Amino acid sequence: MSLSTIQSGIAQGILWAVLTLGVYLTFRVLDVADLTIEGTFPLGAATAVVLLNTGMHPVLAVLCAILAGMCAGLVTGLLITRFKIPPILSGILTQIALYSVNIRIMSDKATVSISGNSLKKMVSALFPEGTKSNTMSICVGFLICALIVFVLYRFFGTEIGCAIRATGNNRNMARAQGINTDTMTILCLMISNGLVALSGSLIAQFDYGSALVNMGQGTIVIGLASIIIGEVLFIHKEHNFAYMMSAVVCGAIIYRTIIACALTLPWMKATDLKLITAVIVAIALALPVIRDRAAFARRVRSTGKEAR
Repeated sequence: MSLSTIQSGIAQGILWAVLTLGVYLTFRVLDVADLTIEGTFPLGAATAVVLLNTGMHPVLAVLCAILAGMCAGLVTGLLITRFKIPPILSGILTQIALYSVNIRIMSDKATVSISGNSLKKMVSALFPEGTKSNTMSICVGFLICALIVFVLYRFFGTEIGCAIRATGNNRNMARAQGINTDTMTILCLMISNGLVALSGSLIAQFDYGSALVNMGQGTIVIGLASIIIGEVLFIHKEHNFAYMMSAVVCGAIIYRTIIACALTLPWMKATDLKLITAVIVAIALALPVIRDRAAFARRVRSTGKEAR
């Protein structure tokens, strides 16, 4: 374990945090398990990389990737609301369809490397010569995450944002208050998948240097693990929405840092990544139970001392 390993974990985590924020919107705010993101993530990467290779400006390519992700969220939302297909199955159907869509976008290739300009090259021109790639990723990721948290915080304080939160809290009560819950569901899924596609486009440019058709496998587990870690470590009582999203971002950074450090151990292999992920998620889920039992044991001991 070294400082460069920790920096690499932070650099990856801050970019993956954008995906985690998207998962948080559906999993916690809307209370829907959306598996679309495993197709939306490579969709954002593929869209951005292919457009970059055609000579499009990196910012416009990223915006197109976000729009592509929002379209994927729209499809899932329509399957859920208009055709009454269960959310999990709707996400799986869209995810399966996106595999073929991504292959089409990438011209029947499993991997497409960036050959043109990219956001990373643009950003590197703003930094002094010799600046490490991880430093640039951390700075860009921090600015993007801060902007997303600010925009989402302001948005979910509006009437529409409150309607989305009400839909997630109690759909029947929200409908009784005159809220079109179907529209709110679709809107939240579009925003969520737009953020996931944004994360895919950023990771393709700053980390992978290419788009891979299978790069979305396991992203739902990564997102959920980051959310759980952030909630367990930083959320112990009611906080405002901005704080909770910031905790989720920190959870993503901690998760990727743990993964990066674990893989440097001499007896660990790259193929152990899923095992490490499962262990981390299990520990994160068990921490609240362990904490409650420890608190209960302390109360029992203190009560026993007072009785004596």
